[in-house]
Amino acid sequence: MPAQEDILINVTPFETRVALTSQGIVQELHIERSMQRGQVGNLYLGRVARVLPGMQSAFIDIGQDRAAFIHVSDLRQNRHTRSQGDPVTTIPMEKLLFEGQTLLVQVIKDPMGTKGARLTTHISLAGRMLVYLPHEPHIGISQKIEGEDERTTLRNRIQALAGPDENGGFIVRTQAEAAADAELLADLDYLRALWANIQTRIKQQPVPSAIYVEPTLAQRVLRDMVTPDTRSITVDSRTVTQELLDWAERYTPSVRDRIHHYRGNRPLFDTASVDEEIDGALARRVELKSGGYLIIDQTEALTTVDVNTGSFVGGRNFNDTIFKTNLEAAVAIARQLRLRNLGGIIVLDFIDMDDPEHQAAVLAELAKALAKDRTRTTISGFSQLGLVEMTRKRTRESLAHQLCETCPTCQSRGSVRTARTLCYEILREILREARQFDPKEFRIVAAQAVIDLFLEEESQHLAMLGDFVGKPISLAVESGYSQEQYDIVLL
Repeated sequence: MPAQEDILINVTPFETRVALTSQGIVQELHIERSMQRGQVGNLYLGRVARVLPGMQSAFIDIGQDRAAFIHVSDLRQNRHTRSQGDPVTTIPMEKLLFEGQTLLVQVIKDPMGTKGARLTTHISLAGRMLVYLPHEPHIGISQKIEGEDERTTLRNRIQALAGPDENGGFIVRTQAEAAADAELLADLDYLRALWANIQTRIKQQPVPSAIYVEPTLAQRVLRDMVTPDTRSITVDSRTVTQELLDWAERYTPSVRDRIHHYRGNRPLFDTASVDEEIDGALARRVELKSGGYLIIDQTEALTTVDVNTGSFVGGRNFNDTIFKTNLEAAVAIARQLRLRNLGGIIVLDFIDMDDPEHQAAVLAELAKALAKDRTRTTISGFSQLGLVEMTRKRTRESLAHQLCETCPTCQSRGSVRTARTLCYEILREILREARQFDPKEFRIVAAQAVIDLFLEEESQHLAMLGDFVGKPISLAVESGYSQEQYDIVLL
């Protein structure tokens, strides 16, 4: 029987934070700031700014700071072609789009780093039970719904409820498996009304402009995160609690009784140590209960996870120790991917195992733990180098990219130059300056550690340089400087 889940929603005027906990352990974190709301799912009436035939892509002006990006494979005309199993006949981008053309687009990936949002013209509108596809006349079933009989029954129910005059299609979500016909029909009517409203706005709004904006994070919790295993949804804002109760009354009546307003004296997130989990999710090292640990490094291209035994000495033999550490790591890795919202290519470096049965067991444990993830994942087997490659769909920034920025001191290198290295760099710079200028004095302004080294171990080199250039060299501490910051003042 799956473990029950609790959802905690912390609301402030500037930020909404959501934590999903299971058995008292935080499994997922979601953060939405009022000044930085995500764009995934939003619909825009855009204008084609530039077509790039060589890249088979185009830039679309959607009224944001940066132009968004669309690839030829994300155009609806080519989705039809690919669904017919003939990718060779993909229609080139330059034959489908032209500069200045008006286009209804949907964001499928938020802007990340220097890249603009990624778009599609394959429109989909998510409801609680169904996803509406206004341009795709077919019915798809979530892959998580198993059993061909159940899938066929669900498809027939949706076809009957939609009626013969329905021009669009639907994807049946996992929550629909246990839903009554009345709930499915309510979701269907809501999505049809939403699409009708969007079509009206298209005729009224200027280009470029937002046509449809996704619900708030708190509302998306009711739509996307609540499952039959959800025990409670606790909110620490009276206003938002009432908004969710009203929203649930209209769209998800079965969820209404699980929504509660938190009135405790302690901050809501303190009751589940969520802030400590956030701090841990920003750390590079993750401790395992056995004494082993993970090292997680996130780069622009991929994420690597290294598994180490640490202080775990195990039981009978070394192979048994490695196997147990890897099994524990597989579960921890799946949780960390959800907690940190890591996506893209992920390379897992488990401790080397010679036994094929142990390798298979670790992969099975990883797949089992990832089955709880709402985000699509794929896993390959162990490579010849003993690595496991996997992917996790990336639509939003990771937790670290949301909450952190590049270190101004080390510029994300993860290290800084030593005080001695800085001393020698400063000495070379003074020598360079002395050849171009003729000041009365050179003054070194630097961090305390650098000045201390000049006063102690490097004092002889400093005196020798002063004699060589024929000018006095003075020192000054600037407490606000990082170790790598310095100035050479010509007096």
